[in-house]
Amino acid sequence: MRSVRRCSRTGCTHPAVATLTYAYADSTAVVGPLASYVEPHSYDLCEEHAMRLTVPKGWHVVRHEGEFSAAQPSEDDLTALAEAVREAGRTDPSATENPGVRGGGSRRGHLRALPDPGKD
Repeated sequence: MRSVRRCSRTGCTHPAVATLTYAYADSTAVVGPLASYVEPHSYDLCEEHAMRLTVPKGWHVVRHEGEFSAAQPSEDDLTALAEAVREAGRTDPSATENPGVRGGGSRRGHLRALPDPGKD
């Protein structure tokens, strides 16, 4: 079962419904639907904090239009994950090698395939 992610704001215990990401080069804060997974440079926000977010002078906020809702795991999520794993298994590893990934793994999009530790 998936655990409920909480708002990143200090002292807030409400469930997260949105993800905040900064585009520093564009001086923009982007508040969108809750990301499927936690990213190191993004912040999960509850609805109140997502709607009340303010930015420094000269910055812009791009905010998701519509209601935010807490993500509920679905059969489609599990099917999509299974398909992504199958596709990663069919990929020629030499075509997607990424020397920046620890352990010599490969990376495609947001999925990372790690080498089998028993294989050399």
